[in-house]
Amino acid sequence: MTRIKHFASALLVCAAGAALAGPVNVNTADAETISAELQGVGISKAIAIVEYRQANGPFKTADELMQVKGIGERTVDINRKNILIQSAVKKND
Repeated sequence: MTRIKHFASALLVCAAGAALAGPVNVNTADAETISAELQGVGISKAIAIVEYRQANGPFKTADELMQVKGIGERTVDINRKNILIQSAVKKND
């Protein structure tokens, strides 16, 4: 019975961690932020996203992330609500 309680507690902690993932602007965020906020995107994939963005310009749609090696349709779909596509806002000084 104790094992079941521990397993249930661990499951709740994992679910809470997934629920805490938040929106991230993939056009301005660094790799560490992207990997922390998007499910299934580790640091290697996040670095690939940043490198793709630097080489090709800002993403116009969430689906464009699938052009990045290692990012597939499922990854985009499970993160769609947390993927923000906005260009960096320039301040007028």
